[in-house]
Order: sequence, then C-alpha cells, then structure tokens
Amino acid sequence: MRRPVIRSNHRSRRRGWIWPLAVALACTLTWSSPAGAGPSDSGLKGAIDKILADPRMDGAASGVVVAEATTGERLYQRNGADRLMPASNTKLATSAAAMALLGPEHRYTTDVLTTGRRHGSTLVGDLYLRGSGDPTMLAADYDRLAADLAASGITRVTGRLVADDTVFDTQRLGRSWAADDESAYYSAQISALTVAPDTDYDAGTVVVEATPGERPGERPAVKLTPPTDHVRLDIRGTTVPAGQADTLTVERQHGTNTITISGNVPIGGDATKEWIAVWEPTGYAAAVFSDALAAHGVRILGAPRLGLPTPPGARSLAAHRSMPLKELMLPFMKLSNNMHAEALTKTIGHRTSGRGTWAAGLAAVDSWLRKEGIATGTLRQVDGSGLSRMNLFPAEQLAALLLSVRDAPWFADWYASLPVACHPDRAVGGTLRSRMCNTPAALNARAKTGSLTGASALSGFVTDAAGRELVHSIVLNNHLASSVKSIEDAIVVTLASSRTAQNTITTAPPRTARTPAPAADLECAWQKPVPC
Repeated sequence: MRRPVIRSNHRSRRRGWIWPLAVALACTLTWSSPAGAGPSDSGLKGAIDKILADPRMDGAASGVVVAEATTGERLYQRNGADRLMPASNTKLATSAAAMALLGPEHRYTTDVLTTGRRHGSTLVGDLYLRGSGDPTMLAADYDRLAADLAASGITRVTGRLVADDTVFDTQRLGRSWAADDESAYYSAQISALTVAPDTDYDAGTVVVEATPGERPGERPAVKLTPPTDHVRLDIRGTTVPAGQADTLTVERQHGTNTITISGNVPIGGDATKEWIAVWEPTGYAAAVFSDALAAHGVRILGAPRLGLPTPPGARSLAAHRSMPLKELMLPFMKLSNNMHAEALTKTIGHRTSGRGTWAAGLAAVDSWLRKEGIATGTLRQVDGSGLSRMNLFPAEQLAALLLSVRDAPWFADWYASLPVACHPDRAVGGTLRSRMCNTPAALNARAKTGSLTGASALSGFVTDAAGRELVHSIVLNNHLASSVKSIEDAIVVTLASSRTAQNTITTAPPRTARTPAPAADLECAWQKPVPC
C-alpha cells in the first residue's frame, strides 16, 4: 500500500471541515441508467450474482449479505461466513462499542496541573500537561490553556514542563501496520497527548506546504502548520523555470522528525501540500504548548520531560474539554479517521480495565460484541481502524452488528455519522459523497466504506423502492483491479431500486465514473488534498 503524491492548486484548497460546494460537485461521479435495464425474473440472488460476475472479481473473494432491517431475515447470502479483510469496515465495531461503552456524551479532558507553590507571579515547582487521549486537540486549544494560565497571574515556572501521556501505554503504532506508511498521516503514532493541525482532526500530524520561489535556483518557500520546532525542515528543493516538470516531494526520514523537501518546482507551479505524521506526538504536544506559554509571557526554567505521571493531589490550573463523542463520531466516521479509532480503542481499554492499551481495548470491544450476539470466535480484530491487514471479519457478522445496534439508545447519533451517498457536503457525504449519484441510492444509502490494496468493503443501510429498510455488508478481497467500488455501488443501487418484498428486482450494472476518481487502494478521505 503506497501513499500517493498529491498536488493541489493553492487557491482551491478547503478551509476547515467543510469543502466548498463547487469543489464537491466538480468531483461527483455521474451514474447513467443502463440501456434496457428493467425488472428481472431472476430475483435478488440472480441480480447480485450477475453483478459479482464482473471480470474484475475473477479469482477474487467476495462476502455479501443482505437482510431486512426490521425482521433480520437474510434476503441474500454469498460466502457470508468467509473471513475477509474488512479494511475500514472495522470501524463499525470500534465506533459502536465506543458509543456503548464510553457513552455519546463522553468527553476527553486535557489538564494543566501542579503540586508547586505560588510566590506572586512565580510558580515554584513543575507544571504538568496531562492528556486523556483527545485526538481533536488543536494548537488553538493549547493556546487557550496557556492563555488561561497566564491570566491567573503566573509568568514564571521554576521547574519543568512535564508531559503526562501515561493514560495510554507507549506502543505508538498498531500491529502489522505497513512500514512504508510510517510518515503518512493516516498511520500516525498514537499518544494520550497529541496535536491535530486542522479541523479534520488529523492527530499527530503536521501540514507541510511548499511553494516555488520567485526565481530559478531559489529554494521553495515552506510553511508548517502548526509552526513548531518539534520537526526540522531540510529544504533541498529547487525552483526551476516555468514549464519544467514538478518533481517536489515531502517525506519524513524514518525514526526522526526531519522532513525533507526535495526535487524541482517550476515558477508559477501549484503548491505541494502534504500531511506528515510526526515522530513522538507527546513531544509534539509539549512543544506546541511550550510555544504557547512563551507567547503569553509564561517562562519555564527547566527542561521539558515526557511520559511521567502527574503526582496524586496535583491541583488543576487550567483545563480543556473536547466535544462529546456523539460529535466526534462525525469527523471520525465520515472521513474514516484512523487515529480517532485507535484513540477510542485505548480509551475503551482504560475505561473498562484501567489499562490504555490495544489489548485491553480490543478485549472490551470483543466482550461487547459477544453480548450483542456477534460470533466473535469467527473474526479477528487487531486494531481499531482496520489499517492492519491482519483484521478478518465475515460479512455475516458485520451485517449482524448493523442489525443489533438499531435499538440502541445512541443509534440515531451513530447512524448520523455514516457517510451518505452523493451528498455534496463533505461533512455529510464523507467518503461516499461522490458515489451512487443520479441513482435511487443517492441521499438514501448510508454506509461505511473500506479500502486497502486488494480489499474493499461497503456495509450499511439503504431503503428499497417499496420503503423497506435493508442492511447490507459487501466485503471484496484479493482483486487485482485498482478499484471494485462500482461493483459495491451496483449492488446497493440494485437494492435501492428494487421492490424486494415483491421480488421485483432491477439490476444496476457497475458503471465507470465520468470524472477522474482518486486512487482506490486507500480511503478517498485519506488522499489529501484530493476530495472524495
């Protein structure tokens, strides 16, 4: 699985959580009605079997289950018990367990504390920055903590800034995550103290933007968001005359925080913008907070320390509370945010057993799934996000999960977090915003996508032409084609356009997008700045 090199026009970039509507519509996929399509006499089985006979699935594996949502009756099953890589469909289990075990009102707290004494404007002792796992902390949030501390009258700290990330363990990367994804923002390190550079809340990441110089031979101008000395920029790139090839790359060196900008960028060329995962997010958070304290006139005399616990009895000087989980679910699920999934998994572990580890969190998820009637002995989950290729889920168990949560008290909030087919608003359509447009599934189907090289999945809900709500889970593996998304879409569109209660089925064959689609071996939302 390779991280694509993506370039953007500086003027067309998004601002914050919502993308401009014009950009959204520009990348919408167009669906054409198949010539001669109409009711089929072969029923639902024949219709879906025909779709799965696509040559792209030759030699590949598929697990597909369709059920009536109210009764749970299975309307279609194909290899439903086969264990396949679910990719980001793993987030269905993680997110539902988080809502059940943490609660929709759960909030993370980031605290500034001390055991020291005040002497006028001087704090004699150490200052502790204690995190609880919040993956949505922005530089602006650390700035507000610093401002609150300065407003209390403290201008000098004789001790150290201690970054307390001990609510989680020190294992930063998930099991069997790809080594070549180390600097990719969707594979960032997990810590109870971290920083997100934007309101997509890409925790543990900095944004590097390089623009050409004014004259050939000059180095490109490089901007870092947020500005921080936690990373070092090694600018080796060169500005070349207009019209020459743009070969500029941005990469972090393994095991370091040195980000190298190399290659050529032509005068008048587009900005190159990359989201880069940092090495050691706890140090990143401490550095951003230290800079904020200095900006507000608070001087710390001692050297910072990382990974030490806050002493019992420390008193709070300032605190930040995150958005509630039911709101966090939106950027998490709409944009398939891996770091949110992993932070929630470790948070579940800490809440249920006092251990902020993947093992504890996954054990709690497994226990909750079993209580929901999911046959956890038939699946394997090794992380919260689905980034690991060791995850294995049968489509039947994903469908069973979707059926089981419909009566949960938090279901409405969880359901609202699922991407909506062809909704142009990025905060609503998410990873489905450019799919199934101009079909009966548009603005109808809600589902979680999943994409890794050779693995694709789509599981969720859709209403058929007779008004009956259906649950579907489609997991496709081992295909050599770059994308099988249109096969998934054809199945869901077939369900949406059919009257399954009367066994009147309209088959919707897979269609090719009329506009260029992003690379399909990763979730489209992971391919910044290309929108879904």
